[in-house]
Amino acid sequence: MKRITSIDAVRGFVMLAMALDHVRDLIHFSALSFDPTDLSKTSFPIFATRWITHLCAPTFVFLSGVSAYLAYSNSKDKNESRHFLWKRGVWLILLEVTWINFAIWFDIHFRLIMLQVIAAIGFSFILLIVFINRSAKYNIVMASIIILVCNFVVGLNFPDYPGLNFLYHLFFSSFLFQFTSQFMLLVGYPILPWFGIMLAGYSCGVLFSKPKEERLKLFVQIGGSLLMLFIIIRAVNVFGDPVPFSFQKNGLFSILSFINVSKYPPSLLYTLITLSVAFFMLYFSEKFEGKWKKICIVYGSVPMFYYLIHFYLIHIIAQLIMLAQGFAWSDFQFEPFKFGRPAAPSGISLAYVYLVWLCVVAMLYPLCKKYAGYKKTHPEKGWLKYI
Repeated sequence: MKRITSIDAVRGFVMLAMALDHVRDLIHFSALSFDPTDLSKTSFPIFATRWITHLCAPTFVFLSGVSAYLAYSNSKDKNESRHFLWKRGVWLILLEVTWINFAIWFDIHFRLIMLQVIAAIGFSFILLIVFINRSAKYNIVMASIIILVCNFVVGLNFPDYPGLNFLYHLFFSSFLFQFTSQFMLLVGYPILPWFGIMLAGYSCGVLFSKPKEERLKLFVQIGGSLLMLFIIIRAVNVFGDPVPFSFQKNGLFSILSFINVSKYPPSLLYTLITLSVAFFMLYFSEKFEGKWKKICIVYGSVPMFYYLIHFYLIHIIAQLIMLAQGFAWSDFQFEPFKFGRPAAPSGISLAYVYLVWLCVVAMLYPLCKKYAGYKKTHPEKGWLKYI
């Protein structure tokens, strides 16, 4: 199947933005002090740096659904395609709880396991098998219902029923489970809200079979409709997000409050505004060519390879920066939520965060380009489909 470069370009762009958020998480001096979207403590540059990365996970999950549709619709062996979704889903979940969690925490004791976007994609691939032969109209209706239902049932808790409580949070709402004094499970990305986004992407895969001009027009129409729906619901300020919009100390921060939507779990308003931007990005990616697109395609054509190594690179750089600041290895804290950061104030300013981020993505470029070339020239190697 011929790759669609606009998908790779958009996916590559959001993955570059994702690396920025992870650099900020691990190295910025205030990363452990306050939430960058807390309007009582943040600044506009810090808020904007975090907010732009809100686009990453929903766009990545949505495009995973699109890619699943394109792969399935072009497959000669439908049964094998369904089996591949199952195997890939299980593989992604295993990667999340092993390789990726160690990359995040650098804790050899694995005292905290976090289920985030890769696990959510893995579970979603498995659930997608149920809907894989349904029509696009049926699937987009189901995706909308799932997203709405998840929005209305968020925030519940069942402390008297541990089994039900675990399943509810695994499927619907983010939660931290303290199983023992030495082991916690953080459900950062509950399954169903993110599956709704993937199913929406699978439903929209059919758009890429349409003529280019018609497809571009639909991208703008859908993106504009989602954005208008976001504005209307946010202005009503009754539902759609756990945190309502409120007027702040000045006009700029009032605007930030308006777009300050909840990701854990993804609220209806979060989903609307991020997917609206995703459609606009798809439009610009197909409409315009340039060096920027070719660069993004390199990263977006090997998304899993990029994801699996970028966190290790960032974390190693973070440790080296702390050592350069005078900390010893014994100062580093590897217990849950510490990221290996020292107890004493550490880290770098936001300007240097951007500099480190540019260095990280520049270092990853030749590796991604070489791996993409290897995948292209070795289609007979089945294991390459999984990384």
